[in-house]
Amino acid sequence: MTPSPVEGKMEKKTHELEENEENGVNTEEEEEEEAETKAEEEESEPPSHLPFAPPSASTSELIDDSTTVDPSYVISLIRQLLPSDLDKEKTSASEEKTEKEEPWEESGCILWDLAAAKIQAKVMVDNFILDVLLANLHASKSPRIKEICLGIVGNLACHESLSCKLSSQEGLIETVVQQLFLDDSSCLTEALRLLEAAIQTSVYASWSDALLSEEVLQRVLWILENTLNSSLFEKCIDFILAVIDNEDVAKMLLGHLMKLCLPDIAINLLSSEVEKSGDDMLARTEVLDKTISLVEGLSAVDGFLEVVSSKEKLIQCLCKILKAPDKFEILETCTSAVLVLANLFADENILSVLIGDFSFLEGLFDTLPVVADDIEARNAIWFIMSKVLDEAVDKFSKESLYRLAELILWKSVLIEESMNVQLLQEPQDKSATNDYVRLHGVKKSITMIVQIIEKWSGDESLSRQSDAIERAHRLLNSCSKYL
Repeated sequence: MTPSPVEGKMEKKTHELEENEENGVNTEEEEEEEAETKAEEEESEPPSHLPFAPPSASTSELIDDSTTVDPSYVISLIRQLLPSDLDKEKTSASEEKTEKEEPWEESGCILWDLAAAKIQAKVMVDNFILDVLLANLHASKSPRIKEICLGIVGNLACHESLSCKLSSQEGLIETVVQQLFLDDSSCLTEALRLLEAAIQTSVYASWSDALLSEEVLQRVLWILENTLNSSLFEKCIDFILAVIDNEDVAKMLLGHLMKLCLPDIAINLLSSEVEKSGDDMLARTEVLDKTISLVEGLSAVDGFLEVVSSKEKLIQCLCKILKAPDKFEILETCTSAVLVLANLFADENILSVLIGDFSFLEGLFDTLPVVADDIEARNAIWFIMSKVLDEAVDKFSKESLYRLAELILWKSVLIEESMNVQLLQEPQDKSATNDYVRLHGVKKSITMIVQIIEKWSGDESLSRQSDAIERAHRLLNSCSKYL
């Protein structure tokens, strides 16, 4: 029987692996490179953005990346992964692992760990691991084997120095993309993790081209909408955020994702989390944080407001977050919420929806101490405040304006503390202070606060309590430092 092209190729690679294992070196290493290799090994660190393989009973202790690993040992592990008749001995995932699959999995998990180290990753690639993994992805029906293969390639993809070899491996990119149509959540998680790393390398274009198909992008969005697996949900969002953050990749893929209603999908996901009861929402803070991080990333994209059909739903979500009593429990979510809201103010109609909502304004003031350590989020609040207060001075009735003044005085301590932080973090060059303050809406907000409080204080028809008058004097004094 004539062997298939894949079988013939793997037979040739098997003979070369045997020779390399006997020699104890890989095919591309020469003696003159040894000194350079040792130096690289000392400097190499595992990629921070991708995890190691999940520990198993046989590989519970991770290999120390600082330990020198004999190339012949790595080669012997690769040989253990050569495709065999694993699937013929196993008809369903529920059956016990075969005698052949157990050592395969053990060797695969060790290689998964080793692939995080630059030196070991190079040894692996130089010794045909890509051919071996690709053959397994084609031949095996085992979700666990596919997961390990994708996990190893995912760690290899973190090393920029290997990116060209991965992208030039015949059939690899297409095969990886096809794994997105599997039903196993662990395989999907590793596939998206791999793609996230690959589109951040210098060969991003090759990977992005393979993702351009509408069918593929729809599949990614289907996974985002429907998965109940938190790890898969997180990796799906990480992949989309990687698309947004890479300007060149975004030019290739983001427009297509927007046309496939990605913004509305993200808003619907956020709404489903926010609508949960207080305890249920707090129990899912990681999911909530991840979901709003996607909305935040999208809100900064040009054209976001034009393609969103559910702006009101988004505003309702953001308001509910800012009105939540346990803001410190959802700190990251609150931070993202004010940044999204600030981005939304590019639409002038947003202001009219928020201007008369005093509970929203109260929530906005209460968020100041929550984001005190995040200068971007704090500036976003002052920017939002400048818009709202300016509109209030211009449009509010006397009764509404005085109600706003009382709210400001009630929250005066929070406002003063935030102003003091702003003052401390002004540029050292005092000549730039005014531009800095004006840029972030701080000066305008303070000007509006002063106008509102002075109108309230100057109305002799009002009966005011002494403590309120005292707070007004103290707040005006704090404001004077800026004016």
